[in-house]
Amino acid sequence: MELNIQDIQKILPHRYPFLLVDKIIENDGEHIVGIKNVTFNEPFFQGHFPGVPIMPGVLIVEAMAQVSGILFFSKLNDQKKRIAYFAGIDKARFRRPVCPGDQLRLELNIMRMRQSSYKVRGTAHVDGELAAEAELLLVAEVVEE
Repeated sequence: MELNIQDIQKILPHRYPFLLVDKIIENDGEHIVGIKNVTFNEPFFQGHFPGVPIMPGVLIVEAMAQVSGILFFSKLNDQKKRIAYFAGIDKARFRRPVCPGDQLRLELNIMRMRQSSYKVRGTAHVDGELAAEAELLLVAEVVEE
């Protein structure tokens, strides 16, 4: 199941400049793959770091969390509007810098899932090389409209 940016915006509440996933290229309900195209126009490059632009590690982890939210919400059969919050980050490691022009391939697998929380294992690759990895715990709440 592929999703474009318009499909993603129907699922996630994030918007510019904090929507950090451009498309979903795989989703089988247990495993998902998302793409983030990293461009020099990203607002965080103005200060991180001038002359040596590097995507902040916390934003790589946030991109993983956003892709995991799409996976979680796609598994739910109800039509309730939900938002997912970080509850924990474990075993986060950053293996290489992510720079303008890179394309992040964000892969996440469900480790554990309950009705209102889930834990995933995620990796971020650039050109087949591991850039970051982490285990994420997220809690989902119903949003009143």
